[in-house]
Amino acid sequence: MADFSGKVMVTGGAGYIGSHAVLALLDAGREVVVLDNLVTGFDWAVDPRAALVVADVADDDAVRAALQGHGVRAIMHFAGSVVVPESVSDPLKYYRNNTAASRALIESAVACGVPHFIFSSTAATYGTPDRVPVRETDPTVPINPYGTSKLMTEAMLRDVAAAHPLNYCALRYFNVAGADPEGRAGQSTAGATHLLKIAAEAATGKRASVGVFGTDFPTRDGTGVRDYIHVSDLAAAHVAALDLLVAEPTRSHTLNCGYGRGFSVLEVLDAVDRVTNMRVDRKLEGRRPGDPAELVADNSAILNAIDWRPQRDDLDTIVNDALAWERKLAEMGR
Repeated sequence: MADFSGKVMVTGGAGYIGSHAVLALLDAGREVVVLDNLVTGFDWAVDPRAALVVADVADDDAVRAALQGHGVRAIMHFAGSVVVPESVSDPLKYYRNNTAASRALIESAVACGVPHFIFSSTAATYGTPDRVPVRETDPTVPINPYGTSKLMTEAMLRDVAAAHPLNYCALRYFNVAGADPEGRAGQSTAGATHLLKIAAEAATGKRASVGVFGTDFPTRDGTGVRDYIHVSDLAAAHVAALDLLVAEPTRSHTLNCGYGRGFSVLEVLDAVDRVTNMRVDRKLEGRRPGDPAELVADNSAILNAIDWRPQRDDLDTIVNDALAWERKLAEMGR
């Protein structure tokens, strides 16, 4: 672990991926401040070892007071909107919540002298890639406002890092799934659009069926293919990325976060059937706007750059953990 003094601010730390990053940081001995407006996050999802500041990342006064008051030396930025079809129907929401709010947060980081910034980016920055698996150096031509909003933030970080004493790591997530294997956190958002979350809800009786959006893609079974990464592996990558930034304070990085192999929608649903020994009902529908046929990571760069190796890179394991969390939510009455 790199020598690091100061606290880590996790924006969106009451949400799905952010809450897992908080756990990973705390388990690694870091001190954590969560900043979340609780619009889509939950205060009960924040580990009690972390401090919680209820505020929006675009609220300069609140953010700067938290950065300075808690002695923050690194920011992990998860806060934002993440639903691709919604970004197509309401693009201004995404440019406000993702791009404009991120600009405000980066400015606060510079003003308060925070030297390290880890950004929750996305494989949607690639659009429809010319080849699969896709590399970080491949063209970034987003096909939806969600991907564009994230790519614009990557550009801001690049330019700010060239002008100020700040280095960053933009982690381009592929499809995040699963839940903390110890049952401490998971995907809890009502109306979530993640395939495995929806399938877990169907398998536990919370919904009648799972929509399969598009059966005519140029893939092996006609349904979209994605690289599914376990959320706990992704959280561990953030901790390792922070160590990298601290160890090399003049260098920044953009890295894919995936396993390097893809599963189709039907293959994921088959895995849910296999794990539960029951059949989830499928409802075949047309394609959604902004969905590429296949997105799979070339993950060689992240494996070479940081001290990180996936620990839960098995589809059935991911499914098991997602189902266990769904059952726990039911027990909690949520």
